Amino acid sequence: MKEEIRAKALELGFDQCGFANSEPPLSARQFQDWIAAGKQGEMAYLARNEEKRIDPQKVLPGAKSVVSLAVSYATAVENYEPPRGFGVVARYARYRDYHDTLARLLAELARWMDQTGPRETRSLWYVDTGPLLERDLAQRSGIGFVGKHTNLISRNLGNWFFICEILTTLELTPDVPGVNRCGSCTRCLQACPTGAITAPFQLDARQCISYLTIELKGPIPLELRAAIGNRVYGCDDCLAACPWNRFARQGSLMKRHARSDLSTPELCELLRLDDAGFKLKFAGTPLLRTKRRGLLRNAAVALGNTGDRCSLPALEKAAADSEPLIAEHAEWAIGEILKRARSPR
Repeated sequence: MKEEIRAKALELGFDQCGFANSEPPLSARQFQDWIAAGKQGEMAYLARNEEKRIDPQKVLPGAKSVVSLAVSYATAVENYEPPRGFGVVARYARYRDYHDTLARLLAELARWMDQTGPRETRSLWYVDTGPLLERDLAQRSGIGFVGKHTNLISRNLGNWFFICEILTTLELTPDVPGVNRCGSCTRCLQACPTGAITAPFQLDARQCISYLTIELKGPIPLELRAAIGNRVYGCDDCLAACPWNRFARQGSLMKRHARSDLSTPELCELLRLDDAGFKLKFAGTPLLRTKRRGLLRNAAVALGNTGDRCSLPALEKAAADSEPLIAEHAEWAIGEILKRARSPR
């Protein structure tokens, strides 16, 4: 039945499909130490139900196998740098929300597995939402290997892909696990703007720009604001630096859900959004996650780093916003722009 599942997954649009047993992940101790050190920052959900994350049996009792799946979000043009006054959104977020896009397909595949397998078959799917150490399971399934930047790398898809999984009571022959192929390369460590990759295979999320612009709900630390540059949602630098991207190929599934208007938004335009306008513009996209206060905070920081006097009217209006988080970051940005204007060229 294993090859039937793989064929069905590819038919649905998944780019890779691999199989593993449901034993506890090998990185369980590393994960627990990482949580104990507080390197997850405000992401309390990672520590919640910790016992489930390190034992798939506690997520689906009786689970025997894990089906890991990958979907490419690579695009034809990868290295466009927008002009002054525009921000940058991480590549994975330039689409309709992948949680919604992949959920329907995962549910269909899991339902097909239950119907095709023995009568008592049970399957449970997740797309970046369940208490599982997904990268560990995906590496064990042969989808790829965990790189020094702590993300999954595929020899076929490079760095640009989503992963999701189905726990199942079906007993399926495991695939050959992925083997690390980073070699002596440290390009991802060198590329990180904030030094969040503190050593090979070690990430301090509290310094990561993706964390700072998405997961962090409060003020961005002053000492890290300059490194954010013009990024308003996430960061791709460590992924983009990886030489395995030469094998990346564009997937057809996500291409249909692309939102070209999300790639490089105009920063002053973002600052003009009220709550209704924000929800309307970003409905059904990953950017909704930050809420208005988070995205406008990020836009203000980006203007503080890259803006000029033309940005001041929008920032002055934002500095009077009723949301203190937006106002404080706008005031900081105004100060940075005026500081640059006074500096001798």
